[in-house]
Amino acid sequence: MLNKYFTVKPEGSDEIIIQKSRFIGYVKRVETEEEAQQFIQAIKKKHSDANHNCSAYLIGEHDQIQKANDDGEPSGTAGVPMLEVLKKRGLKDTAVVVTRYFGGIKLGAGGLIRAYASTTSQALNTTGIVKRQLMQTMLVAADYSLLGKLENELRNHTAYILEKIDYTDQVIIHVAVWSGEEQAFTDWIIDLTSDQVNLSNGERKYLEIDV
Repeated sequence: MLNKYFTVKPEGSDEIIIQKSRFIGYVKRVETEEEAQQFIQAIKKKHSDANHNCSAYLIGEHDQIQKANDDGEPSGTAGVPMLEVLKKRGLKDTAVVVTRYFGGIKLGAGGLIRAYASTTSQALNTTGIVKRQLMQTMLVAADYSLLGKLENELRNHTAYILEKIDYTDQVIIHVAVWSGEEQAFTDWIIDLTSDQVNLSNGERKYLEIDV
């Protein structure tokens, strides 16, 4: 699992008019090629009367899956420019479809490249980008006498996130810590409580932060 990466919010769209042609950009977060293809087919069905439904997607921790489709536009003028926008933004697990309704004015190869890239960028901006930060949940088991101090210190600490507290025969405090910072957190908690807590690892998961 990557410590952090950038992707899009679940789904969004936007459109622009260029030389009387209508370009509609659709963006979706996808984790498999099957999801990407289902998304593309859904947009094609929605806009079956459009002149073109061009697409691109980038999937995998190391961008293992990369596809671009011009859907009838001159080769290299639509899908590839769209894919390049995703790469330049450093995005992962992202699919985009740009639907074009031809307005009667030919744009030329350079104009098409700019139009498809611009529509992709606009749709990405409207949808929104997030950073997914890998977090390790640390479970802090402590006596009730330490709860006030622990809760206060954790809520005021900028690097750790107090997620929830379980009230059993002891308190179990769930704290999200950035992956790689587990030892620093352990040292801090031990010092704070004079080693009067028991620590264990919970789940690893991604926290999404708007960028």
